[in-house]
Amino acid sequence: MHDFCFTIPYGLVLVIGGVIGYLKKGSMASLGGGAGTGLVLIFAGYLSLKAFEKRKNSFLGLAIETVCAAILTFVMGQRYMQTSKIMPAGIVAGISALMTLFYLYKIATGGNHIPAKAE
Repeated sequence: MHDFCFTIPYGLVLVIGGVIGYLKKGSMASLGGGAGTGLVLIFAGYLSLKAFEKRKNSFLGLAIETVCAAILTFVMGQRYMQTSKIMPAGIVAGISALMTLFYLYKIATGGNHIPAKAE
């Protein structure tokens, strides 16, 4: 599976979560953290998708994805430890940890698999 197949939906979930957090509680931290990070991830996924269309890998996109997911894992994991609230801290920390592992796997295996050209 290619990184952009998961990154773009992951980013969309974060954007939606950030907007919901802002609308429900007026939390600028939710808006900035969720929507901001989500938009960065969508951009990184787009970079990776465009590189894949050119039959290349975007290691910049993969690096951005990995750093964002790792930071979210750390920040939301700490928030979960402080509050013990599954929603949103525990869920975001868990998903972000899985995404970080996925991105590290993609880095270790050389990025997205580029299929051979059909002749």
